[in-house]
Parts: sequence; structure tokens; C-alpha cells
Amino acid sequence: MDNIVVQKYGGTSVGTPERIKNVARRVIATKEAGNKVVVVVSAMGKSTDHLVDLAREVNINPSSREMDMLLSSGEQVSIAMLAMAIGGLGHDAISLTGPQCGVKTTSYHRNARITEIQNERLLSELEAHGIVVVAGFQGMNEECDITTLGRGGSDTSAVALACALGADKCEIYTDVDGVYTTDPRKVPEAKKIDRISYDEMLELASLGAGVLHPRSVELARKNNMKLIVRSSLNENPGTEVVEVSALEKAIVSGVTMDENIVKISVLEVPDRPGIAFKLFSALAANNVFFDMIIQNVTQKNVNDITFTVKSDDLQDALAVTSKVSEELGATKVVYDEDVVKVSIVGTGIAGSADIASAFFQTLSDLGINIQMISTAEIKISCIIEKEKGEEALKALHHKFCE
Repeated sequence: MDNIVVQKYGGTSVGTPERIKNVARRVIATKEAGNKVVVVVSAMGKSTDHLVDLAREVNINPSSREMDMLLSSGEQVSIAMLAMAIGGLGHDAISLTGPQCGVKTTSYHRNARITEIQNERLLSELEAHGIVVVAGFQGMNEECDITTLGRGGSDTSAVALACALGADKCEIYTDVDGVYTTDPRKVPEAKKIDRISYDEMLELASLGAGVLHPRSVELARKNNMKLIVRSSLNENPGTEVVEVSALEKAIVSGVTMDENIVKISVLEVPDRPGIAFKLFSALAANNVFFDMIIQNVTQKNVNDITFTVKSDDLQDALAVTSKVSEELGATKVVYDEDVVKVSIVGTGIAGSADIASAFFQTLSDLGINIQMISTAEIKISCIIEKEKGEEALKALHHKFCE
């Protein structure tokens, strides 16, 4: 078979009929360059948000299974429209849903994980048509129910399909020119990064940079799949995600702000072994991802445990935490949605005292109180009040990236 290229187009890239035709022209150009093309698309524009609102008009707390049935329809509209647009330009294409492509997942509705891809039909259709348009964000569990992959699921679908097909590369098309040192919509001085390592990209994605989903970067790194992030609206070269050995060593690659975060505190937990295990194992068992953790010891042989979760997981996290806290004899569970996480990411920055000092001094000079701190080899993160988030983001970017 000829070279295989996987391209993924986000919701803004297919948000209108005109933009769908634009994507069709790009796909055809890729095919005419001598490639077989698998095109993964998201739902058009804000249609997923519209479907969520629609569901809540009939049931404020619908089941996750039925939400997956509903939400998966958004991508099916996109793939049919794009296949039609390609056909209208005189080229052959076929659209397939995730299940039709053999995407098998776990049974966690709304946040499933891909377990395998049975690519026989996909390869057959690719050979027959040259272009296959695939619904991102979705798959099928062992009960043959439709599942969705959660936030950023179409990125994950694209990389997983590229790996399963042995594609030459996976191109992620969006509405910006590539990966920037920070969000250019918030900081106009942000600079496009030409090349970045998998590890740095993974940290940026995990810390709120919306251009790629962390799970997609993890898959690409694991399989050494070449990733390119480009705009669907122009021909600019974009950002290449590469092995760190191919990069010149950078100090700080980017600054991020994650607004999709909540701080939860369990107050006056009895100070005895196994308490943290019971709490966090219960959260993990309910598929609630937790991040930064602090435990404070008081003089009364009790602890306060504070951690962060994604805003989308707040209700599930509170339900689990409240139940476990009652069993443990804690006095109260409180939460704070008025926080953000600001971070800097770069090779080896945690080992640089000067970088860490400058990070904390920048926040101090702004009079910003740090609520939580987390460090790793290539990142420093802090939880601060939401009101100060953009001011901190701009100041940190000015300090490290300009």
C-alpha cells in the first residue's frame, strides 16, 4: 500500500459547510501527492455543547450510556458531510464510525480508553477508496455499546489509528498555526514553537495547553509516531513534536494556565496509616483523575488532605470523597472552583534553582498567594486564585519566553 497519512481536523476546522469544503480540498491534495489518507474529524463547531444542553432539557442527570449514544452523533454528521464534500469534488471517499473502524474500548462511558484497533475493514476501505473519513472521539465496548473517549478524544483517535496503520505521520489540524509558548489569545506576544519534545508537549498538554490532548501525546511518544500540529486555514508549516535528542536544549519552552480545575479539601482526617490510600484508590476506582496533593498535619492528630481534579469531574469526585470521608471520620469536605493552575515547562528546569526562584519571585511581585506547589523534572506548577490567573500568565511569559 502507498504511504499512509492520518489527518485530524477539529470542530472549528469543520464548523461550517465552507470550512468542510476547505478540508476536502486539503485531503484531496494530500492524496494527489501519492498518499492514502485517513481523515479523523470532530463534531462541527459547538455541536457537542449543543447536544449536552439538549440532553439536560429532558434530564438534568442523564445516564452516561445514553449520553454516549447522543454525543457520538455529532461526529457522524461531520464524517458524512466531509465524505460528501470530497465526492462533490470528484474524488472517492467513504465515511466510517469508530465502531465500524474496529476501535475497541473499555466500558467507561464518557471517558473510555482504547484497548485495541481491529483495522481489517479500515485497510480494505483505504485500498478501495484511497480516502477514509473516520469519526473521532468514539469506539465500542465489549457489549457492542458506543462509547466516547472524553475531552480531546478525537486527537487520541487520530494517533491511535495512525499507530495501528503504521502511518508515516499524524497531522493535527486546528485553528492556530501550531504550538505556542502560551495561549496567543491571552498573550499576543506568544511565539510559535517550531519543534518540541514529546515530554515537553505532554506536560504542556497536561497543564492546560488545549492544542493537543495528553493521551494523544502519550500514544505518539510510546509508538514514536511523528506528530505535526498545523492550521487548517493556511499552509504554514506548524510545530513538529520530536524526540528530545533531536532538539537543542531549551530552558523554558512554554507557560500554561489550566482553568478547568477545582481544589477539594478533606478536613480533619484521623492521622493513621492507609487513609490516603482509601481516598485516592476510591477516586481511581471511579475513574476520577486527581492531580496535585497536599497533606497538612495538625496538632490534634488529624490531617487536612487537599487535591485537585478537573472541573468536569467535580460532581463525581465530591460524591466519592464525601462517602469515603464519612467512613474515615473526617469533619467536612469543601471545594473551591475559583482557582487556576499556572505552570512553566522546559527541559531540566526543576534542577535549576535560578528558574524556580524567578518563578516564585514573579508571583510574589504580583502579590499572588500560592495555594499549592508541584514540581517535576520539566515543570513547576502552582495553584492560585482564578482572578489573578491571566496576570500571572502574562508576567511568567514575559519573564521566561520573550
